[in-house]
Amino acid sequence: MRYLFFTNTPAHVHLYKHAIGRLADRGDEVLVLARDYTCTVDLLEWYDLPFEVYGSCDTSKGSLLSRLPAHYARAIRLARRYDPDLIFGMGGYAAHTGAVVRTPTVLLIDSEPASFDHTISTPFARAVLTPNTFRKDLGEHHYVFPGFKECAYLYPETYEPNPEIRDQLGLETDEPYAILRLNAFGSQHDVGKRGLTGPDRRRIVERLAEDVTVLISDESGEADLEDLPARRFDLHPALMHDALAEASLLVADTQTMVTEAALLGTPAIRSNSFVGDDDMGNFVALENQGLIHNVANAEGIVERVDDLLEDETVDETWQRRRDEFLADKANLTEIIVDVATVRGAVEELESVRQFGRRPERDPVQSVGVGGD
Repeated sequence: MRYLFFTNTPAHVHLYKHAIGRLADRGDEVLVLARDYTCTVDLLEWYDLPFEVYGSCDTSKGSLLSRLPAHYARAIRLARRYDPDLIFGMGGYAAHTGAVVRTPTVLLIDSEPASFDHTISTPFARAVLTPNTFRKDLGEHHYVFPGFKECAYLYPETYEPNPEIRDQLGLETDEPYAILRLNAFGSQHDVGKRGLTGPDRRRIVERLAEDVTVLISDESGEADLEDLPARRFDLHPALMHDALAEASLLVADTQTMVTEAALLGTPAIRSNSFVGDDDMGNFVALENQGLIHNVANAEGIVERVDDLLEDETVDETWQRRRDEFLADKANLTEIIVDVATVRGAVEELESVRQFGRRPERDPVQSVGVGGD
């Protein structure tokens, strides 16, 4: 079998990397079509995955829109030459390429706000997979799995912590640190959304620095750190999960890293304009479990920082909550490999169920933020 995977962002590389390795190990042919966006190519090279670049863009929305025609043309040309049996992706690139080269496509989607992308991509997919917390109906081919896309690479049986990460970060064995993650807001689903402003960032860093070392991971690379008591995260991006696993706290205006922190048992505070009554189902579920805090402004962030850094039981509490949360979640890598094996005929699998159909057993009950 020949499988083609689209990786448009760094998170997509992590999503598929273990499945690609498993398929290759059993003798199947695999190829990644990558968009050169932030550190996507760096990660593909780090994990030694076979790839071709179909296009590039920077973190501005205009950069992506202006290059779409060239991206599609090259992606279709590369896919036609490779002649895959099945395509995996997360949106329009994969779905439309599959339609043109007449190859069944499986989309793995986890962001409810990306309505435009859903509209133009899902009609062309053989199957659409989402987490079971996903709250939108994407049609008759919509199936759900128990967990999040991050369960493909941070599931306990999959992820192995790096015991040398503190040395690589230049930190002492017992030195507490926090990570501030800043989003570029350059994706299609980020249109009209915003995160932490310059004054907010300064206030947050200054508060964190009173108790911990502060590392800043800035997707756009444009954050002004002058005179701030913080330094940039300057290791290879493939080491970010290891740094996150050892951190005392994550503060972020992005999405993926917040979920990653939760699955690693690291407290996380998330603040951006997605937060609110219409927030995404996965972040509601994580907050209900007491693993993350969704707050609307910098004042709320500082209040949560005070609570978390002053609580001596945080490490033990978060690990227990994380273990309880993952108790009924699936290893997504195994599901992806199974989907590949049946060429996208997910209705044949017991590990997924059609959207809207009740699960055969009730999920583990939430402990809630005040449940301890």
